[in-house]
Amino acid sequence: MRAGSETRGGWPRIVLVWAIAAAGAILVVSGAYSGTGAWFGDASSLGVYGALCVAFAASVLAALIVELASRKPGGFVTRTSTSIAGAAVVMLIAAIAVAPAAFG
Repeated sequence: MRAGSETRGGWPRIVLVWAIAAAGAILVVSGAYSGTGAWFGDASSLGVYGALCVAFAASVLAALIVELASRKPGGFVTRTSTSIAGAAVVMLIAAIAVAPAAFG
């Protein structure tokens, strides 16, 4: 087996999940800096992190849906974990970006 052969052809789906995570992160970060006071019923200053968790959960679900829809069992775990890991990195960057708004 060659290196990277399990994700060959799966990169468009992986990048799609990363884009979904980025879109969710952008919405949450822009909402945090625009003064949104309540996130999903949580009016505390840390409610923005709950919103980031919801965006991450949507990314995980999207990763599972697009990989199951591809109907390609070979490399499923590798492609799905790559999608989720990338989404986690995007959310980590967003969590760092909203820290001044959440704690300030």
